Amino acid sequence: MKSYQLIHQLIDLVAELEKENQGREASLQDFTGFLLNKVGDPAGNNHSNEVRFGANDSAALDIAYQLDNNIGRLFVFMSRYAKSYIKKALEGTPLQTAEDFTALAILLTHTHLSKSELISYNLQEKTSGMEVLRRLIAHGLVRQWDGEKDKRSKHIAITDKGKILLFQVFEHTSYVGTIITGRLTIAEKFTLQYLLQKLEKFHLGHYEKKSIINKEDLKKIAVEIASEQ
Repeated sequence: MKSYQLIHQLIDLVAELEKENQGREASLQDFTGFLLNKVGDPAGNNHSNEVRFGANDSAALDIAYQLDNNIGRLFVFMSRYAKSYIKKALEGTPLQTAEDFTALAILLTHTHLSKSELISYNLQEKTSGMEVLRRLIAHGLVRQWDGEKDKRSKHIAITDKGKILLFQVFEHTSYVGTIITGRLTIAEKFTLQYLLQKLEKFHLGHYEKKSIINKEDLKKIAVEIASEQ
């Protein structure tokens, strides 16, 4: 068993809680609140066993392990894991990136879209989004045509070849979904889905409004959020 140190820490924390309560027996609810307070204490230096970080600069570690920073860092790691798994799932197909796959999947659910609509739905910058579309069109997975009212407006739709490929890929991307959620319980998955959906709604709103353009916008919105907590 590799968690003896954690068990000893929990025992010490229970003793500390009982001392605060002047010997009164603590309930699980009491301990949960006490523990959350301890974890959320910036002065507590509650650094997890992060294999990437050394112990050379404690001030930098304190910043990295501030709650919001730590969550943000974990999001970045999760994104990189997911992209690496999806890349493996796409091996042997014309699809090169996760963005190729999601663009094609989005098109599958629409009769057609404009190029700008698809790039926006795929959460991409115009340049990288156009590169994805060029690849999909070149492989015959997507077709394009001029808009009826505005010839400069290009419309796109998935082809039969694209549909066949996508359904072949779905088997392996389903494995990716299972691996990404790891060994979470069903209840944990529903909780995570709820929280991620709540975050996605927040970020999508800012993305669509283009309200975060520069560093000043980052600071303004961060201050607004902090004032509400």
